[in-house]
Amino acid sequence: MTRPAQRRELAEKAVATKGVSIALACRAFGVSETCFRYSPKRYDENEMIADLLVGLTNVHKTWGFGLCFLHLRNVKGHVWNHKRVHRIYCELELNLRIKPRRRLKREKPR
Repeated sequence: MTRPAQRRELAEKAVATKGVSIALACRAFGVSETCFRYSPKRYDENEMIADLLVGLTNVHKTWGFGLCFLHLRNVKGHVWNHKRVHRIYCELELNLRIKPRRRLKREKPR
């Protein structure tokens, strides 16, 4: 099964190359017309968030998402939604590696 974004691209390609109407292409690929016509409006702002996150993680190597978001919110004063910032953080693959815990070796009781 294809993702909705892929189906939308297929519908766009059909409209552009085959001259099919938008309504017919959307019905054929199972995409709503609203989804077909949607375009994100805040691309520049997402780029700014990405630049700030990359800069923060380069300076503070041990900071995870929580500290980065709190720094942007409380120190810098940006009011972005945490879900949006987290989405960009994950897209940039800035997630910290979770270190496996070492098992404690205990002495056997006598």
